[in-house]
Amino acid sequence: MRRLAYPIIVSILSMLVLVFAWFSFSGGFFNFGKETKSISNHNIVLEKIEKMGKLQLVKYKFKDVLEQKIEYDWWPDSKAILIISGEATGCMDLEKVKPEDIVEQGDSILIRLPEPEICDTKINHSETSIYDTKTYSFDESKLIDRAFKAAEQQIAETARKSNILEQARNNGELVLRPIFEQISQKKVIFSYALDTKNTDLRRR
Repeated sequence: MRRLAYPIIVSILSMLVLVFAWFSFSGGFFNFGKETKSISNHNIVLEKIEKMGKLQLVKYKFKDVLEQKIEYDWWPDSKAILIISGEATGCMDLEKVKPEDIVEQGDSILIRLPEPEICDTKINHSETSIYDTKTYSFDESKLIDRAFKAAEQQIAETARKSNILEQARNNGELVLRPIFEQISQKKVIFSYALDTKNTDLRRR
């Protein structure tokens, strides 16, 4: 009886081994959790609607090789070197123009425009890379976050020094003058909120 049972058991075990091997190679046992698709369930809520009155007139793009450090009194300093891509945008907020800022004098129209401003500075993270980091504590994320904030401030400062506001003013006049002259059929003269020549123009 034992002689008959032994080959039967061996045959059953052999069949199990073959079945197990087939399932393994065909994605049966080991790949039962294989990813088939990715699903994202969104629940977006509209929080706020803002009226836009800012006319974007010029955009400066920058590359900054930034070294950011965190110094400690008794612990080795942390340091990161980043190659940052960023940009600053010069705008003019036309919502600030009031009826009294538009004066008609003979064959001319005097329009007082708001001073140009930097309406946006940002880091282009897709074009930014971390060149090197050396940290001896758990402050790498804090180090990188401070680097990005410092880069945004430097971009705004560099943009001002590079005359982005003057360029925005010039571009604004190039864009707005033909529109206003076409509408009014008169010569358009611009002045600005902080420009004293506006008073002189009104007195002519």
